Amino acid sequence: MAYHCPMKTALLRLYRQRPIATVMTALLLIAAMLVANGAPSVAAPHNFVDITSVTDGAIMDIKYATADNFVGERIDGYEAAKCYLTPQTARALAAAQDKLETMKLRLRIFDCYRPQRAVDHFVRWAADLSDTKTKASYYPRVPKNELFEQGYIAEKSGHSRASTVDLTIDELDMGASFDYFDSLSHTASPDVPLQARANRMLLKAVMEEAGFKNYEAEWWHF
Repeated sequence: MAYHCPMKTALLRLYRQRPIATVMTALLLIAAMLVANGAPSVAAPHNFVDITSVTDGAIMDIKYATADNFVGERIDGYEAAKCYLTPQTARALAAAQDKLETMKLRLRIFDCYRPQRAVDHFVRWAADLSDTKTKASYYPRVPKNELFEQGYIAEKSGHSRASTVDLTIDELDMGASFDYFDSLSHTASPDVPLQARANRMLLKAVMEEAGFKNYEAEWWHF
């Protein structure tokens, strides 16, 4: 989202009339003022809230705001690494974080609200069968043309209602990475190491106590 500085005209005039050093000084002063006043980045959509407004303990690791995801590039609609949720969902997630803090643990959040244009980006990527640069890391055992059929990609997402979250417990091994399109990602998969299974059950128990329900095909999805 672009930020339009109201002083643009004045800066252009200053640039024409003053030495470069003077202009640079003015820009630095303006930048400092914007930081101090909280320059806008990405506004919360609708009546959703930023999770950091209700808890500061969780780690923000919003994968789709970076190229570190199954598409291999920043996803449309993710202008910043923000987690937006409905107020009720945000409070429930804060409760889960509070519970983990009593165990000296904390959440690492991968995704929250997902705009429809991001879902559309996933659909376009899935339709391009020539793009397989992330296959080895995210779907080594599933043909790309079966990602829709097997339910890994869909044209609509519960994330778009801002009541669904993808997350893990920081520093705990879950036996398969986030967005790993494989049966190993099933929450109760018997094929992951015993400790990873125990870690998944801990995450599931904490999230369910806070009122969430796990999607059984993805250990990270609540």
